[in-house]
Amino acid sequence: MVHTGTATPNELKQYEVTKKDLPLHCPTPNMSLWNSHPRVFLPIEQATEGKIKCPYCGTDYHLS
Repeated sequence: MVHTGTATPNELKQYEVTKKDLPLHCPTPNMSLWNSHPRVFLPIEQATEGKIKCPYCGTDYHLS
């Protein structure tokens, strides 16, 4: 997972994930949990073009 150029963990709204990050869930372990939503698992490996959006916060994930 790439995390660069942000002041806070939840500031970034696009994440590049790899197979080692599966099963994917949002919020991820690197995000601040105190101001996040309940954990939701995202079936990115079944998603069209390897892209999926979190239904709670709108964060985009791309499987590379």
